[in-house]
Amino acid sequence: QVQLVESGGGLVQAGGSLRLSCLVSGRIFGNNFMGWYRQTPGKQRELVASVTSGGLTNYAESVKGRFTISRDGAKNTVYLQMNSLKPEDTAVYYCKLVTVRIYWGQGTQVTVSS
Repeated sequence: QVQLVESGGGLVQAGGSLRLSCLVSGRIFGNNFMGWYRQTPGKQRELVASVTSGGLTNYAESVKGRFTISRDGAKNTVYLQMNSLKPEDTAVYYCKLVTVRIYWGQGTQVTVSS
């Protein structure tokens, strides 16, 4: 059974950095897509960054140049390096895996104080 567990969230001052990790347990076959999404109360979950099994990346305009997504196949982990954080980056961040099914992690809170 595939499970996703996020970690690395927390409280940081504006301008600071955090690195989120998403550990994938279970076996994954074939092509897949992994992404980081975020959600604030009353708003829809939005894509922040994604990476395919082939290494193609995509970023929301609001985080380009500040966030970097990467994946370590040996560790079954996807990372989101977040630099130059802004108060508007405050949200619960979720990891998503798409193979023949869709899997979500439980989310990790990121709070950026001004």
